[in-house]
Amino acid sequence: MKHKALSVLIIEDDPHIAELIQLYMEKLGYLTQVAYDGEAGLESYYETYPDFIFLDIMLPKIDGWELCQEIRWDNKKIPIIMLTGKGESQDKIKGLDIGADDYVVKPFDPNELVARMKAVMRRADLLNDEDQVVSLLGLVVDKKEYKAAAGDKEITMPPKELDLLYYLASYPNQVFTRQQLLDQIWGYAFEGDPRTIDVHIKRIREKLTEADAKWTIKTIRGVGYKFLEKEHE
Repeated sequence: MKHKALSVLIIEDDPHIAELIQLYMEKLGYLTQVAYDGEAGLESYYETYPDFIFLDIMLPKIDGWELCQEIRWDNKKIPIIMLTGKGESQDKIKGLDIGADDYVVKPFDPNELVARMKAVMRRADLLNDEDQVVSLLGLVVDKKEYKAAAGDKEITMPPKELDLLYYLASYPNQVFTRQQLLDQIWGYAFEGDPRTIDVHIKRIREKLTEADAKWTIKTIRGVGYKFLEKEHE
């Protein structure tokens, strides 16, 4: 799958976290630049005008709050995901109020961070149409047209089922907890029954079987779910 050569600025004072994010961004084909304090981050922003920013809150010299406001004064549209070790709801609200598009608490799952980034990018129309299509060994899941097929057999499913299948198929062999899937598909404010995931997984699994798909969703007891080839179950 090809991606636009988008530029990503990572402003993070922890070199290990910065390196991890940079690794995942470069795997996706994005150009990256890292700044380890607020002043360097602001300088890098004005030098490169990146397409996307990961911004830590607790930064030396200029903190993330002030830096986010400065960037927002200059550019209202650039996507910003704030990173912090704080989990208090008031910090999240403050981050969103001053212009952040999303807020991720450390430590985080890098795959979840990528998924959150793509969601923000999709809202900002930064992703190619092809980024909304997953094609794996005879299975195609198309979020642009909201349709799925295994070989020449169309798989009919409602939007939430397709969203869930698309997300799982985007990360084959990756184990996700029920809560991670709820957060990604239903949103962080979801207050319904967490077991709704189990119902949707069951329906998707049945539909994949009916369509003779080579893929299935395996239950990892005590952990969650994994999307994988049937022959590797």
